[in-house]
Order: sequence, then structure tokens, then C-alpha cells
Amino acid sequence: MKNNNQALSQQSSLSSAIYKWLFDHEFIEGYSNHIEKIIATLIIFSVLAIVLENTPEIYQPHAWAFHWFDVITVAIFSFEYVLRLLTATSHPDFAHKRFPRLSYFFSFYALIDFIAIAPFYFAQIAPVDVEMLRILRIMRLARMFKLSRQLVPAWREFSELNKNRSFRAKVYALLEPTGHSGQLHIIVDNFIVFWIALSILCVVLETVDQIHALFYIEFYWIDIIAFSIFTIEYIARLYSAPENPAFLTLRFSRLRHIRSAQAIIDLLTILPFLLESFFKQHVDLRFLRVFRLLRMLKLTRYTSATDTLLKVVKREWQVISAAIFVMFLLVVLTASMGFIFENAAQPDKFENIPQSIYWAVITLASVGYGDISPITPMGRLLTVILSLVGIGIFAIPAGLLASAFTDQLRIDRESFKRTLAVAYADEKIEPREQEHIIAEAERLHLSDTEFELLLLEAKEDYEKSKAVQELSFGHLLLDPTTHPEFAAEQFRILVAQLRLLSKAVAHAPIVETLSAKETSDELTIKIAQLVAEYGKKS
Repeated sequence: MKNNNQALSQQSSLSSAIYKWLFDHEFIEGYSNHIEKIIATLIIFSVLAIVLENTPEIYQPHAWAFHWFDVITVAIFSFEYVLRLLTATSHPDFAHKRFPRLSYFFSFYALIDFIAIAPFYFAQIAPVDVEMLRILRIMRLARMFKLSRQLVPAWREFSELNKNRSFRAKVYALLEPTGHSGQLHIIVDNFIVFWIALSILCVVLETVDQIHALFYIEFYWIDIIAFSIFTIEYIARLYSAPENPAFLTLRFSRLRHIRSAQAIIDLLTILPFLLESFFKQHVDLRFLRVFRLLRMLKLTRYTSATDTLLKVVKREWQVISAAIFVMFLLVVLTASMGFIFENAAQPDKFENIPQSIYWAVITLASVGYGDISPITPMGRLLTVILSLVGIGIFAIPAGLLASAFTDQLRIDRESFKRTLAVAYADEKIEPREQEHIIAEAERLHLSDTEFELLLLEAKEDYEKSKAVQELSFGHLLLDPTTHPEFAAEQFRILVAQLRLLSKAVAHAPIVETLSAKETSDELTIKIAQLVAEYGKKS
């Protein structure tokens, strides 16, 4: 009996450890977030593989690769399903129930996990015809529902954070980091970024005739879906523009939003589809399809690199402009000299100075296409000198930008750390301060580790500054037990200062003021009286 209890205890502890390290989101040192990212990636690629299976030209030559990818994917999903079922006794939603594993087996997420792998095992066990096999392949698309494991908790968190907010504020929180956006905002951002990347990839692949012939239907529907998503996003951002803190004190906030750079980029991403749909006979469709590559500019919203680069250029503009001026001067001078040396020998290539500028720029950039090259000794000597100088000239702006870019990132993080320190100044972070801190962390794209590190540094800086304030003038700066002789000397200096103060100012007002203050203790008042009496005697 005792051995059975020990075995059950070991199984329970093992189950608890597995759940803690693999599936518990509250355990920071665990791997739950990494596992969910891996599962989500597998889901996306498995759905993509299912779509590609419907193209015989791709599926038939690589049927074995599709089969083994499906086997590996199902094996991983099955292993996850079994582990979640076995560790249900440690799940907070099922641990208190009489039969936790059975309760989990009939839960929503467990049924989705089972449906995701069931078609594969059914096809292996039961005899199926071609039509049934096609249905089972389509049923594998149910794996997308496994993403609900991330979506449902994120939606609940978002609803809780925005419980008393208006619908417009909720829409703005979905699209922009506000401090009360939660994980759902990150999911929405990743969803939009995914469709930006997919639409750009399709635009690029459409230019390959063989690929376009195979996937022209898929490209058509992907373009429609991407246009719909970007249009909904544009309308939602326009609707929620009054919630933007930058427009709160301004009139016509939506008009100002329309005129902003990001709104113009959003409009340009959906405009080619509209022009292509309504003006097919009057507009060059090839130009419009390539014009859809402007969707890449939408990615600037989801990274702080562009803002950082603009700050760097503004801050270092004087140095950068000086380097540009030197390059311009060097190009013009060398082009003029190249024209002088080579015009007689090659009148067709060095016909005039503007044509020589092309050669100077290509040589200065160390590209050297070879379509224009000097043949005279002086021209070749000039080319050698220009090539050597060009290495250093072009390296100056690049080095400046790289150094300033790194410095700007450090400045942004230091500014964020100061914001944290200011928030801790009153030893209590207000809700609005917390929202601002979270929004700023999302804007800087700080990872959880970086955020925790900056938070710890801000706490340490606050504690140090607090300690320095406590050890300011009027407090004992030295430990009397460690340095008694220095402490005695400091005490003598303080008494001398008090003696001078008592001589300079009447002692009665000082004693009355100290007695009136609530913060003054009896010892302070007594010392003031004694010093005053000592001052009168002396």
C-alpha cells in the first residue's frame, strides 16, 4: 500500500513538473511561450502544405515530402495532445474536479486538438476511397482552430482591460499600443504583418510566368483577402483616430489622420486594387501590380527602426551634409578631370562632363561596371586614386549612421529607464503611468527580458537616489562604529555650524518654528534650545 502511494506521488510530481515547464504561462522560466510559437508555426505551414497539395504539378513530384511533413506534424500534435491530457491533473481548471483527465478530454481545447489529428489516424486505420480521402484532407484545415488556444485567452484579457471603455477606444487599443491593449494587439499586429508579407511574396512570384500559370487563382483570392484586410484596417484606424493622444487637443482629428504619412501609406496599399478593378481598360495592369509592392512601407509601422533612423539623421545632419558635400565636390572635380584626360581618346564615352559624372560615381562607389573605363595613363591613375579615396569617403556616412543609430537606441532605452524611475518616485505606479510604460515598451519592441532588466535597473537607480537623499546635509554621512574619529570630527563641524547660526539669527524664532512643525521631534527642539543658550553664553 505504501509503495502504491509513493508511486502515485511520484507520478503526480512528474505530471506537475511537466505541466509547469511546458504549459504553465505563469511560470516565467518555463517553455510554454516557445512551445506555443512552435505549434503556431507548424499550423501555418501545415495549412500551406494542404493548399499546395491541390496543385498536382507541385504535389506529385514531391508527394513523399508532403507525406513525411504531415507525419511529423501529426506526431508533434499527438505528443502535445497526450502530454496535455496526462498533465490535466495539474491544470488549474481541472485539478479540483473528480476526474480531471476525463473532464479535460471533453473540454473545448482538447476536442480541437483531437480533431486536428483525427483525420490522419482515420485514414491510416479505416479503408477510404478517393472521395473520402479528399474530404479527410480538407478536414485537416481544422488545425487552424488550434490557434484558438492563444486567441481566446488574449480576447478575455483584452475584454477585462477595456471593460469600461467605449467601442472606439477598444478599436484603437486593438490597432495601437496603449498600455491596455494586451496580447490581442500583438496578435492583430502579427496577423497584419503576415498578410503584408504574403501579399508582397505573391506580387513577386506573379512575375514568374510558370508560377503564375500554376497559382493564378490562389494569387487572385489572396489579393482579394489582403485588400479586404487592409481596407478594414484603414477604416478602423480612421474611425478610431480621435482616440490618438496626438489628436486629443486638436480639431478635425480624422482629417489630420488622413494627412499623416502612415495613413497615406495605408491608402496607397489599397488604391492599386481599386484602380485595377475599375479602370482595367485605361490603366497598365503590370504597373499597378508592381505598385502593390508599396505594401512593404506598411511594415514601418510595426518597427521602431524607421523612427530611430529619422532621429539619427536629424541629429547628425550637419556631419552627414558635410560628407555629402565632400562627395559631391569630389565627383564633380574628378568627372571634369576625367573629361579632360579621356575626351580625346574616347569621345564616345567621355563626350561631356555629365557623362563623365556617371563614371566618377561608379568608380567612387567602388562598383566599377566596366562599361566606361579610362585608357590613357593619366585617366587610369585618376581612377586608382578615386577608387582608394572612395573607400574612405563612402565609409564616413555609413560609420556615422551606424554609430549614431546604436547611440540613439541607447538614448531611447535610457529615456525609458528614466520614465520608470520617475514612476517609482512616489513609490506607487498609477494606472495611467502603467499604461504609458507598457505602451512605450511596445513601441520600443522590448522583449520581456529587456523590460525586466530595465525595470530592475530603474528600481536600483531609484533606491540609490533615495539613499543619497537620505544621506544629504543634516544627516550622518559616516558610520560612527566604523570610523569614530571621522564621525566625532563631523559632529564638531555640525555643532560649530549651529553655533554660527544661533549667533546670526535670534534663537527664539527658531525654537518657535521648530515647536510649531509637526515633523520636529523633542530632541531637535532641545538641541536648538541648548545651542541657543550656548550661543548667548559665548
